[in-house]
Amino acid sequence: MTFAKKTALAALLSTTLLSPAMAQDLTIGRASEQSSIDPQFSRTGNNQMTSTMFFDRLVSFDENLQVSPGLAESWETEDENTWLIHLRPDVTFHDGSALTADDVIYSLERADEVPNSPAPYTDMVSSVAAMEKVDDLTVKITTNAPNPALMEDIGRVFILSKAATEGRTSEDFATGAAVGTGPYVFGEWKPGETLTMTAYDGYWGPKPTFKDVEIRYISNDAARVAALLSGAVDVIDAVPPQDVARLDATDGMHVFSTPSGRVIYLGLSMRFDEAPGVTDLNGAPLAANPFKDVRVRKAISLMIDRELIVDRILGGSGVPAGQLVPEALGGYNPDVPADTPDIEKAKALLAEAGYPEGFGITVYSSNDRFPGDGDLAQALGQMLTRGGLKVNGVEALPYSVYSKAASAGDYGAFVFSLGASTPTSAPNLQSLLHTYDKDAGKGAFNRVRFSSPEFDAALADALQEFDTDARLKKLRDVTSMVFDEQPIVPLYWQKVHWGLKDGLIIDAGLSEQTLPQKVSAE
Repeated sequence: MTFAKKTALAALLSTTLLSPAMAQDLTIGRASEQSSIDPQFSRTGNNQMTSTMFFDRLVSFDENLQVSPGLAESWETEDENTWLIHLRPDVTFHDGSALTADDVIYSLERADEVPNSPAPYTDMVSSVAAMEKVDDLTVKITTNAPNPALMEDIGRVFILSKAATEGRTSEDFATGAAVGTGPYVFGEWKPGETLTMTAYDGYWGPKPTFKDVEIRYISNDAARVAALLSGAVDVIDAVPPQDVARLDATDGMHVFSTPSGRVIYLGLSMRFDEAPGVTDLNGAPLAANPFKDVRVRKAISLMIDRELIVDRILGGSGVPAGQLVPEALGGYNPDVPADTPDIEKAKALLAEAGYPEGFGITVYSSNDRFPGDGDLAQALGQMLTRGGLKVNGVEALPYSVYSKAASAGDYGAFVFSLGASTPTSAPNLQSLLHTYDKDAGKGAFNRVRFSSPEFDAALADALQEFDTDARLKKLRDVTSMVFDEQPIVPLYWQKVHWGLKDGLIIDAGLSEQTLPQKVSAE
């Protein structure tokens, strides 16, 4: 038995032997863990999920990412660059202090100043030129350019207590600074093990069903499923596609499934003159980066059989993708379909680009970020081989290690994902495909360093359009424009699954979030 198999078996056995939780009203088995309790440390999905338990935002996003009032009760524009935001009265932080305009201004100012943030909120506040406290419950915001989506942008920033967090570090949030206005009060985080919380009696919104909650971090798929089957947990997320039918047929269990807004994609780095992991046919580094040629990027897209990936690897738990957001969201363009495999055309494009015999490539991926990610990387390697490339290897690593290296540009060809969190494609287009500009807060997730001034200008124009129908048309047009350049290779949008004990239901959707406040009794 290999070491990896022994490790997986040990994890399975240790979880299976756990006794059913008795002390908590609700116990959740979660696949991914946050990297910090500081809600502004990272915009990654696992961090935002945890933050939503303890902190609120100016607006609320429902299961389909539609916006409604949150801590901001209402808002209006005085002109295209001036907004008045009216805060909800009688909202209190977990320490009993009242939410005021000072807390909102402080939170928005801090959002792009968190040290060592791997995925900052900078682009969410990049259009804010000035903020003014009108009174305790009113904030005036002046933007540096018209931004009709301002509330969707700043509405993604979690609001902190200025008194509790000013001068504190991200590390302090796990030891007393996690004072929010959310439905749950932070208890204790044992990294790699558990997170506990208690419902906040003074919460302004709908009261959670369960008072005491424990989240157990179980990254191993088999162990997580075993924990649900044994009664050790009440709910699990990220049910592997191959286990959906089995769980759904088990007495006392059921599965809730829904499409998500998360696109899984293959990134082809244009960051350096030499792409990491890319070689000639003899294994020597190539002098020029082939991914800087759109013909090569398009050829690689044409090598990939997305339907086969969805059917064979995901068991149907996906939708082939050719752009960033699914049909349910504004800005989706039906005229930008997923590529169908065409090996002859792919080889012709490679030859036209100067690589008639192909070149060497290593495919990198996480192996625990989303169901099947390690298997996906292996399948991509096989498809690229059939397409005429020499695959030197496939490396799948734990996400905690992999994500940092991917953001640092250590990989040439790599699998990554991006989840939608607003009603339109605009934030995803700006964060993933806009030219990287750290100071302006644009292109924050542009790990491949794609750059098109024409696209940047067209996107900026779309983002300044106040007429909703006109803005959505412009977003569709810029989607068509940018994918003519094949900046990344979209693969599929995930379908996601939760396993629950009978008698429990969960409100979840495009956001993919596993939130205790969204779990209730039937």
